[in-house]
Amino acid sequence: MSDPRIISVELDEATILRRNADIEQERRVAIFDLIEENYFKPLREMGDGYAGPYRLKLSVTEGRLVLDITREDGSPHETLILGLGRFQRPVREYFAICDSYYQAIRKATAAEIETIDMARRGVHNSAAELLIERLEGKIEVDFATARRLFTLICVLHIKQ
Repeated sequence: MSDPRIISVELDEATILRRNADIEQERRVAIFDLIEENYFKPLREMGDGYAGPYRLKLSVTEGRLVLDITREDGSPHETLILGLGRFQRPVREYFAICDSYYQAIRKATAAEIETIDMARRGVHNSAAELLIERLEGKIEVDFATARRLFTLICVLHIKQ
C-alpha cells in the first residue's frame, strides 16, 4: 500500500543558532502545515516495496542540505544530500523581504503590507519551484510541500 507523505519533521537543533518569535512561529506553522497536508514520494526503489509514510530530519552540513528519510517505524530509508549553492540568493532575498514584512506589520499601512507580502510570496514560490527542480528524479513533491520545505530550509540558514 502506498502512502507517500511525511508524518514527522525534525530540524537539526544544532544547525539553528538563533531564533526570534517570528522565526519560531514560521517554523511551527510550516511543520504543522506540512504534516497536515503533503505529498512526498522518494523515487529510489528500496527493494521491499515500502512507499510511505516517512519521517524527515533536515539539517545543513558543510553547505549542503541533508534530508534524512526514515520509515514510519524509524528504520532508515535513505539520506539525500543536496548542494545549497543555488538556494543562497533565494534564502537571502526571502530573509530581506521577511524582515521588511515584520517591520511593516508594526507600522505600515495595509496596502504597504500587502505589497511586501506579495513580493514575499513571489520569492517563496520561485524557491519552491527551484526545490522541486533540485529534487527531480530523487523525491517527488507537490508545490505546497516544496513551499513548506523551503521555509524550513530558511530556518536552518539563520546564523546570527
